[in-house]
Amino acid sequence: MTNGNPELKKDLDAAVQTRKELGENYEAALIESFLEKLDERIDETVDRAVDKRLRRRLAEQQMVGGGPGPLGDRAWRGPTPAFALAALSLVFAIPLSAIAAAHVGFLGLLVAWGGIVGVNASYASVANAQRDRADRRPRDDQRW
Repeated sequence: MTNGNPELKKDLDAAVQTRKELGENYEAALIESFLEKLDERIDETVDRAVDKRLRRRLAEQQMVGGGPGPLGDRAWRGPTPAFALAALSLVFAIPLSAIAAAHVGFLGLLVAWGGIVGVNASYASVANAQRDRADRRPRDDQRW
């Protein structure tokens, strides 16, 4: 039990010696004192292990470019699908607006822009729902 920690063995031996000297009257207090020291050592060991694991994960994230930086925890990975859809919507909005306004008038312009806004709103709604589901799902780095 105490082969790996000589200090713990010393503490246990001291508690046993003290019990022999003081008698059974102090046995509960000696055991409680030893268990408190044991709890402290366990807590220190766990804290060191967790700190070591967190430092390793942070180093791994920084090596792959996902570490903290000017962009936060995410490295820049190029334009997102939402940005691409917004850019395409604006590109197509110009000719659609011109055609709708020329053939139908103001009502055609409203319908064209309503369709453009509807497509973008639908995409944003689906993307937000998917992101919410992904946020609720535990990732591998959140499991201990």
